[in-house]
Amino acid sequence: MSIVTIRNVEFINNPAKFSDVYRFRVTFECIAPLKDDLEWKLIYVSSPGNEDLDQELDDCLVGPVPSGVNSFEFEGSAPDPIKIPADDVLGVAALILTGSYKDQEFVRVGYYQNTEYDNEEMKENPPAKIMFERLVRDISLKPRVTRFQIKWDVIPAQQGSTAAGAATSAAVPSANDLDDTEEEKPQLNGDMSLS
Repeated sequence: MSIVTIRNVEFINNPAKFSDVYRFRVTFECIAPLKDDLEWKLIYVSSPGNEDLDQELDDCLVGPVPSGVNSFEFEGSAPDPIKIPADDVLGVAALILTGSYKDQEFVRVGYYQNTEYDNEEMKENPPAKIMFERLVRDISLKPRVTRFQIKWDVIPAQQGSTAAGAATSAAVPSANDLDDTEEEKPQLNGDMSLS
């Protein structure tokens, strides 16, 4: 069982110029107060076959985290164009938001980002040398969410109480609790929140 569940990731500036910072708001639910901070990272993946080219755009610590619904705004710098191979600048790249607790990644939310020129003429006939100042990015609003089971050091509050003297039994794990990872494609409702 995960103590933290992402409820929504809202991009505040999408679409935007390629060189603009990424601004978004993350809303998550925590079913028990956490002793330590949550660490969030934003990673740009331009070349899926070469992890050495991945760029960590920013990270932040959020905490202490109380029980209930929490949110924070995150701002990450644009990728460094020098670190992107010329063949990988235009077209689709990936943007990944990760959440970790005590150096254990518990969630990864991936988005496709399309990068293209800001006008039709340049889209149809791209210049030989990339003009980064003319590039725009558009992030898909259909994320791919991967959850990982980790060892949380907290126990969620019981949802009910047992009468004095009543028998209790051990909880039966669900099938999801038996897997090491759980992949899920969340559905977006009308307000673009994850469900």
